Amino acid sequence: MGTDDVFKALADPTRRQILRLLAEKEQTAGQLAEQFHISAPSMSHHFNALKQADLITARRSGQQIIYTLNTTVFQDVIAVMMDLFAVHGAGKEEVK
Repeated sequence: MGTDDVFKALADPTRRQILRLLAEKEQTAGQLAEQFHISAPSMSHHFNALKQADLITARRSGQQIIYTLNTTVFQDVIAVMMDLFAVHGAGKEEVK
């Protein structure tokens, strides 16, 4: 997982909405695409960005591609965010 790839993927509202939908249940590319008013190539671009960031996984079932949320990566992202915003030296006096 590249942290930069994750933050880039999360920066886009369409990709965040795809992640919200996949948090409810796995879905096919077609099921996800039905919920957006954008072209198939644009949806493919969003899926690729999410896969590149390892936020979703894809598997083929016959003619369909089924996407699933990769919850392990979300746990890693939360750990990075907590470290990024952690208050270091808690309990020490503030330097003025």
